[in-house]
Amino acid sequence: MIASSGGTIMESSSGRSNLSSTKTERKVSEKNRRNQMKTLYSKLNSLLPDKESTEKQPLPDQIDEAISYIKTLEEKLEKTKEKKESLTFATSKSPKLKIQETGSALEIVFTSGLDNQFLFYEIISILHEEGVEVVSANSQALGDSFFHVVHAQMKESADGLGAARVTGRLNRLINGSTCEIELDSELWDFVNHPETNLEF
Repeated sequence: MIASSGGTIMESSSGRSNLSSTKTERKVSEKNRRNQMKTLYSKLNSLLPDKESTEKQPLPDQIDEAISYIKTLEEKLEKTKEKKESLTFATSKSPKLKIQETGSALEIVFTSGLDNQFLFYEIISILHEEGVEVVSANSQALGDSFFHVVHAQMKESADGLGAARVTGRLNRLINGSTCEIELDSELWDFVNHPETNLEF
């Protein structure tokens, strides 16, 4: 600012220039911000399933539509997670069977949940029906699962297919059409270190 001889205060040219420059920068910054927001809204709108109809809506309505769609996706995701957990739990509790044949000797390792404990007795029943001698059976409860190991002795069959027939019946009993023969290391540890022994 400068003072004239008459005492009137006048604005300097440099001050006016600085003020004008600041206003211009603000306008450019605001314009860039608006353009950036417009681009972001456009990208957000492109993610909506019915983007063509939402493009014709006012911006606030587009935002509401996006929020509603996101909430719907979150609900679907939560349901999917719950379903996955349910399937994982069911799979982990499904019965598993491992049969090892060494000559006339059979070693049957079976694990099951609480709901299908009866299958163990079905295994013993099938062995008796096929004339297989059950030498011993070891059982152990771990949490809500049961592990069983049966040692049996095959007798000679007229057709020579006794072991194959027994194995087939047991697999159909436990696994049905989807035979699951995998056995984890924890189960094999139990085979080597049984805590409970039931003699037949």
